[in-house]
Amino acid sequence: MTGQAGGARIERLITSGTFSLDGGTWDVDNNVWIVGDDETVIVIDPAHDAQAVKDAVGDRKTHMVLLTHGHDDHIRAAREAANLLDAPLLLNPEDRMLWDAVYRDEPDAEIEGGDVYVVAGITLKALHTPGHSPGSTSFYSPELGTVFTGDTLFAGGPGATGRSYSDFPTIIHSIERELFTLPDDTVVNTGHGDSTTIGAEKPQLQEWIARGH
Repeated sequence: MTGQAGGARIERLITSGTFSLDGGTWDVDNNVWIVGDDETVIVIDPAHDAQAVKDAVGDRKTHMVLLTHGHDDHIRAAREAANLLDAPLLLNPEDRMLWDAVYRDEPDAEIEGGDVYVVAGITLKALHTPGHSPGSTSFYSPELGTVFTGDTLFAGGPGATGRSYSDFPTIIHSIERELFTLPDDTVVNTGHGDSTTIGAEKPQLQEWIARGH
């Protein structure tokens, strides 16, 4: 439990499963983020285990489920989770081709860059950060001093761009424009692995560009 602002807090649940794309399948652990207070929450990326997400939320009301992007490890359990939580499911429309590879229905609403979501007195602003996927979106809470980056930025580098629908120059541009303009002490809560800060990652930018991934 981290990042408290008033009664609001951030909770992390780690779930395990697989990620499949371009004919390959990999075992992965995903971070599920629950943002809110004792009454109401927003869930970000309810991966792999819908019941575990429901159990972590408990009897709190879920305002909505936000998806950082459409890769199947992030979305395959998302519809079931949203149904269990009785909450609308939101995705950037530029990742619909990834969604449509898993589901026949549509997300309940679209995420656009600049959209602002409010829960427990704090805001989450959608930052469109394409590159890992065309619709990849980060969510920034100034009150909590935190940005949820999905698979756009990790501790030690940008997300993978060697697969379909991804592009390295695009992810670098997104990180520079949307993430590295945030305060250095902003905590980066990622889709997989440990959290970091903007200030810890920013000095590595030229190294990432030089290595090309």
